[in-house]
Parts: sequence; C-alpha cells; structure tokens
Amino acid sequence: MRFGILGPVEAWSSDGVRTPTGGPRLRAVLALLLVDADRVVSVERLVAALYGDMPPPAAANALQSQVSRLRRRLSAEIEFNPAGYRLAIDPGHVDAHRFERLAREGGQALAAGDFHKAADVLGEGLRMWRGPALADVREVPFAAMEADRLEELRVTAVEDRAEAALALGRQGDLVPELRAMVAAHPLRERLRAQLMRALDGAGRQAEALAVFDDARRTLAEELGADPSAELARAHLAVLRAEPAARPGLPAQLTGFVGRAEDLARVGALLGTARLVTLTGPGGVGKTRLAIEAARRQAGEVCFVDLAPLDHGAEVPQAVIAALGLRASRLLPPGSPEPAARLVAGLADRALLLVLDNCEHVIGEVSRLIRRLLSACPRLRVLATSREVLGITGESLCAVSPLAVPGRAVTAEEALGHPAVRLFADRAAPAFVVDDAGVGAVVRICAALDGLPLAIELAAARLRALTVHEVAARLDDRFGLLSRGDRTAAPRHQTLRAVIRWSWDLLEPDEQVLARRLTVFAGGATLETAERVCGLPGTADLMAALVDKSLVEAAGGRYTMLETVRAFGAERLAEAGEQDTLRRAHATCFHDLAETADLYLRGARQLEWMAALAAEQGNLHAALRWAGRTDPSLGLRLAAALSWFWWLGGLRHESVPLTAGLVAALPAGPPAELAEEYLLCVADSASPELEQAKSAVIARGRPLRRPHALFLYGMAIAPMATDPAEWAGVLGPDAWAQATIGLSEGYRLLVGGDAGEAEATFLRSLDGFRSTGDRWGIAIALDRLAQVAERRDDHARSRALTGEALALLARLGAAEDTADLLTRRAYGLLRDGEHAAARLDYERAAELARTAGASDALAGAHWGLGELARLGGDLAGARRLFGLALEGCAGGALSTERTRYRTLIGLARIAQAEEDTAGARRRLHQALQIALDHPDDPEVAEVVAALTTGAATTRQEVRALLRLASRGA
Repeated sequence: MRFGILGPVEAWSSDGVRTPTGGPRLRAVLALLLVDADRVVSVERLVAALYGDMPPPAAANALQSQVSRLRRRLSAEIEFNPAGYRLAIDPGHVDAHRFERLAREGGQALAAGDFHKAADVLGEGLRMWRGPALADVREVPFAAMEADRLEELRVTAVEDRAEAALALGRQGDLVPELRAMVAAHPLRERLRAQLMRALDGAGRQAEALAVFDDARRTLAEELGADPSAELARAHLAVLRAEPAARPGLPAQLTGFVGRAEDLARVGALLGTARLVTLTGPGGVGKTRLAIEAARRQAGEVCFVDLAPLDHGAEVPQAVIAALGLRASRLLPPGSPEPAARLVAGLADRALLLVLDNCEHVIGEVSRLIRRLLSACPRLRVLATSREVLGITGESLCAVSPLAVPGRAVTAEEALGHPAVRLFADRAAPAFVVDDAGVGAVVRICAALDGLPLAIELAAARLRALTVHEVAARLDDRFGLLSRGDRTAAPRHQTLRAVIRWSWDLLEPDEQVLARRLTVFAGGATLETAERVCGLPGTADLMAALVDKSLVEAAGGRYTMLETVRAFGAERLAEAGEQDTLRRAHATCFHDLAETADLYLRGARQLEWMAALAAEQGNLHAALRWAGRTDPSLGLRLAAALSWFWWLGGLRHESVPLTAGLVAALPAGPPAELAEEYLLCVADSASPELEQAKSAVIARGRPLRRPHALFLYGMAIAPMATDPAEWAGVLGPDAWAQATIGLSEGYRLLVGGDAGEAEATFLRSLDGFRSTGDRWGIAIALDRLAQVAERRDDHARSRALTGEALALLARLGAAEDTADLLTRRAYGLLRDGEHAAARLDYERAAELARTAGASDALAGAHWGLGELARLGGDLAGARRLFGLALEGCAGGALSTERTRYRTLIGLARIAQAEEDTAGARRRLHQALQIALDHPDDPEVAEVVAALTTGAATTRQEVRALLRLASRGA
C-alpha cells in the first residue's frame, strides 16, 4: 500500500484505489505510525501524542481498539511487542518520507551546480503535496508540530527549486508561484530576493523594485530590521539593469516574456551540438528566443540578420560585415571568395554565430554553414528559419506558439500562461488584465494561435479600441492587425505580411496544397488530404510544407495554425476552388461516418469511436457546410453520426447541428430519407418527432440504423415506446431485438414484475454479447443491477454495476458512467458506507461536469449534500441541495426523483433547526412531485417523511390516499 500525510491522511491500494481510513481518531493513529514508519512507537508516546498530557484512564485500551480496527482496514501489518507498535512498511511508501529524501537530494544537486537535476528532483517532491500536511488531524496534539516541520521543509524545497530554475533562465514562469509564496511567508527574504530576480529576468523591473520596497517596509514594521545582504544585492542588480545587453547582439526594447523551458532547451542543445536551428512559423518568436539564448551563452557572440538580403550570394558578405573582418589582412593569395575569407577569420576563433531569417536564402546559408563548421572547430551556429537547413548534424528546436488557457479562468490564473502575460505586458500601462476583461484576452490569444507577433499587434490596438472590441473583430484578423511598429522590418509590420512572407517562398504546387488544406477543420491524415485535395505527389508536398513551418505534423495528422489557415482560405476563394473542395471534403467525411456506423454497435466499437473522435472537427464542419448547401447530404451525414454522438455523450454539440438541418427542411425530407430525418428530429427534440416516426413505420422497410428506435424512445420516454408498433421495421437484427428488450424489461420492472423483467434483461444481455457491443452489455448489466436492488440483493447489484462501469470506462461514456455511479452511491449511502459513497458521488460530479450532464450532476450534488447533512454540516448541505435543485431541469423521472429527495433533505435541515413551518412546506412540495410519479417505488420516502414527526395535515392525508389508490 501507499500512504499520504502531505495533505489529508490517506491510503491507497497497489492499484491506486483509495482505501477508507476511518474516523478522525483512526486517522490520527495511522498518521503517527506513518511519521515513524517501520519504527517502534511506544504506547506511552502514542497516548501522549493523541491525548496530550492528561489522557483519559482507558486511553491505552482505546488505543488497542483503534489499532485493531486499523489492522482490519489496511493490508499493511501493524505489529505489537512489549516496546510498542510498529507499522511494518517501507518508509518509501509514505509520501512525507519520499519528499524528505527528494528534498535532500535536490539540495545536494543545487549545491553541486547540477541545476537540471535539482529542478527535476525538487519538482517531483513538491508535486506530492495535496494540501497542508496532516490537514484533517491538526487538532491532535502531536500533529501541529510535525506539520510545521514538514511545511518548513516544503518552503525550503520551493526556494531551492526556484534557485535552480533561475539558474536555468526560467524567470518568467516562476513569478506566479513566488508571488504566492511571498504572500504566505512575507518575512522570508530569500523568497523575496528570488521573486525580484525572476521579475527582473522577465523584463518587469518596476515590479521587482516594488517587491523590495514592500519587503523593506514589512521587515521594519514586523521585526524592526533592515533587508539582508542577499535582498540588498538583488535590489542593486535591478537598479543597475544587470545583465546588460551583450556585445554582438541587438538590444531589446521590451521585456522577454515566457519561453523559460524553450530557453533551457536551446541552452542544452548548444552545450552538445555545433549547429542548432530554431524552426517555426512566422511571428512565433524565433528571433527573440535566439537573442535571449545567445545572451546567456559564455564567450563571443555575433548576430547576423539575413532578412534584408535579396540573393543568396550576399550571405557570406553579410556575415563578414557583421564580424568586422577586413579583407586586407585575411584574404588568402589567389582566393578572393568571401567564404574563404570567413574560414580564415574564424579558423581558431571560439564564437557563437547567430544567423537570423535564413528561409529565403536557405540554399546558400546551408552551404556556407557546412563549410564553416567543417573548417572552424571552435565555431557554433544558432540559426532561425521557417524551414530546416537539412545539414547532417543539425539539431532542430521547433518553436511553438505561446500557451493559452484552454478553459474559463480568472485573471490571476490566466496570467500564469505566457500568451496572456505577453498581451498584458505589451498592453500596459493603458490596460490591465482583470476578471472583467480576461475572457476577451483569452479569446484574442487563442484566436491568434498564441503567436507572439500577432498578440503584440493586437495589444497595440488597445490604444484605440477596447479589449472586447478587439476580440469581436478577429474574424477580420488581417484587417484588424494591419498596424504595427513602423521601425520593424516590413514582413513584421502587419499580420498579413508575416504570413505572406512565408507563403511567397512556397513553390506553386505547394501553394495549391496549402490553400486546399484549409477546408480541413482540426487537421487531416495523409489519406484524407490525398482524397480531398486531389493532387499528385501529396505526400512529398506535405513534407515540404512541414519543413517550411506552414503545416505541423504530429501523431499521423497534419494541422495548420488558424492564422495560416485563414490566409490560405482567402487564396482558396481567389482561386475559385472553394465550392469544389468543400463538397469533396463533405463527401469524404460522410463516407467515413457511414463506414464507422457499421461497426459502432459491435466488437470494433472502440476502434471506430476513436477514429470518429479524431475527425470530429472535420465531421462537424462538413455537416455545417452540407446544412447550408446540400441538406440531403447533411441528413445522411447526421444520421451516420447519430449513434457516435450518443455513445460519446456529445448531444450538447449535435443538437445545434441537427436542429439547423430540420429547420432547413420545412416541408420534410425526401421519402427515401425518412429514417435519417427521424434520427435528426429525435436528436434535436423537434416537434415533428411523431410525424417522422409515423413516416418510418408506414414505409414498412427494415431500419438501416436500428438505433433509431432507441433514440426515439429516449427523446420521449423509455416506457412510452411500444415495441409492437415497430415490429414491421425491425427485422431479426440481434442488436435491435436486444434494444427492444431493454425498453420492455424496464416497463415490466416499473410495473412490479421483477422476475419477468430480469428474464427480459438477460435475453438483452445475451443479444448484446453476441454482437460485442460494450455499451449494450453495460446498460443490460445496469438494468439487472436495478432488479437486484428491488430484491435487496445489494451485493449482486454492486457487482453488476461494477462490471458495467468497467465497460463504460473503456468506451469513455462519461454521462452513462456518471448515472451508474450516482445509482451505486445511493445504495452505499443507504447502507451507511459513507466514505465509499462520497468517492462515487465526487467522481460522478466530475464526469457530469465534463459531459454537461445536468441531471447526473444534480444527483451527485444531492448525494454530497446528504452526506454533509448526515455529518452535521448543515450549511454545506444546504448549499449542495441548492445546486441539486438548480440542476433539476425538465420532467424526466430521474430529475424529479432528485428534486423530491432534495426537498426532503431541506425539510430535514429545517427540522434540525426547529423550523417546523419550513420543514412542512418542503415536504408538501415533495408530495406534489410524488403525486405525478405514483409508480416510482421511492415515493415511499416521501410518505415516510410526511408520516414521521409532526401530525399530517388533512390536505396531505388526502394526497396520501390518492397515492395509495394509484398503486404507490
């Protein structure tokens, strides 16, 4: 087993499953044994640590009982001998002991100057912390002192890791963490000095000076002391603007933001390779990264900007001019060639030569570098290019766009991402990123692909526009970002010029492929690119586009930055190819969806779900185009995707697409597409549902997509589907018959015939197993688990649910998994297994949020609220019950059941607070909901709650009689 005390006290089995550790006293005993893992702890020390100086008389007996209970819960052995108790485990299985070892190793590596090892080892140790040490047993006498000791070790480890990161040039990425640490430990001067150094290294000198002023004031007020020598040195370094710009490198007018990891990577490459090439699309920041990396290198540096050159023949002379070589001294007799002069001048010189913007003269640059490196053994070259140089021994470093937040974040969280930090830096002081504007900033940075140049151009527009106006105008990004630094090179003055520079360097057939690739959304495989783009030699052309940084390759897929794609789409429209390519794209992905649909209800389900998930962007783009241009093709594509959407929990994405298709066919579909139309209206919950169903049944032909019956049933209500009505269109399909069994069995179960329901579900289970459909098997198992619950066979119910959950986990069906977890958790809660119930409810809530499943999330909130209520946390329970009620939208039985469970919970809180009127009001509301669902067995909860405690009112008695008369 593994154990944790760096946070709440926890235990995990060997396969990572959390093991409940019992109540506070048991956790305290376990924590003390873990602190001294594999060592004997005397009974006297254990009693004193748990109870203090005045333990109760029976403390030793109570301790023995607690240890016995721990033995039963944990597979680890707790030994007893006359000297005391020993937890017989390897201390390395306890996070605190592992952390102390790693902190010690990291400190030793730092002292030895091995900064990479120090950063890695200390980072590994710090990631073990899950919160304050011993967080849930701090009230026990021994815990506070031990927690303080561990916290001191943690802060020291943070300081050591920060020191290593500063030595590696990772200043910008340290700032958020160091700010938080200074706020928590304002008197630790080492942290203050590190924060000043990080801010200074990120070009934020004013903020660094403000940190010193705050430190001086705090130290004077709290300790009556002056800043330490370390803090004073950091202050002086900021005032002197150290380090100064390196000779041989252009001075920079703005701070360097982010790229700490890239700087470290380039530095490591330059330590082992003689030629390093930074590649990436225009505007990604290759030049600035090269300058910063070169500034951190020891020895002589020379920077050469090749962008102004018109011809490759000018390259050697440009390098000669930058180096300041004089021909009269270095020209070998009989050899006026400039490259030979360079060889003579650099033969014994230790130099880092930075060649910037090589792409348009790449042939001559490559030949010159090969010759210089062969003849000059102490020379190193750092090149930047949108295309690889293609020289043996070349080490490539692909420069990626800056990271952008992938979800909604606060301003503080957003500033932890380099793209947002760059925007904030370039927009200051006129604009400050706050919670009101952070959403627009994130949209801008994401729409601009995290390209530094584009972000800087957008930030400059804040002189005339608000941040929200800039975000709203990004559809015309090239028009919006048409004003830049007048002193910059022309190719960097506008966003269009950045992309045009790369585009014009392409060969004509490369430009054709690049513009045609813009019809893909989310990238393409080589196979789909060949089919849609229709160009001979697509593989070679694609490789060329990758080499020239117009296309990115990863995992067998080829993608474009959105900015490059937008430029290429303009070229596609100019060429008059847009309609032809869009239709070819839609047809290609319709064919893929049709092929996949054949396998989604069988043994190859996982394989084809993954294939469709990888192409989801293309599939939805094709469907949007077809909805506008060819609704018949759109219907066929939507129908082919309908089961994928259901299995993947993607209804929140599919509904807008299918609703648009239905709206585009006000007169209904062509007769041959009746089944496809039914699937679309079932997905979009259109009022034409019954009419569409009637058209399919009247046609009398077997369903090509048998899941239409299931999706129709889910669109109305599972028990409202009459299997007999569909008999003429189902045929002998095993999957369809198994699906009918799910509906029929559910009707039988709710009707009270559990025996026949079980037999029906077993037949469905056999049917799904014959097809290999994991989803169908899981749902049939879940139905059988519900039968077992009705019979109070809880062990069988849980076993069946566990089997179903294992299948759904492989399928990635988040919404179905959340439903099953809430159902299992309810049984655990009812049986008093609160810790296990909490785990299920928490996991269900996490999955429901991911899937956007409000009903499952409401059920999880109810369960967590009920656990809070039972634990005495009435305020927390009330909050969670409020969230549950907010999520109970619609009139489905599952949400109505959650609603009246929640109302009963609120009534019980009111009863605990002696609010009789409030309790009665909530119970009465629950009763009104129960009247609409008299067949639901859980209506008994409402009846029990109403008939327990205060006298039942006449009105409620009449309602209870109505329930009884209707079979509840």
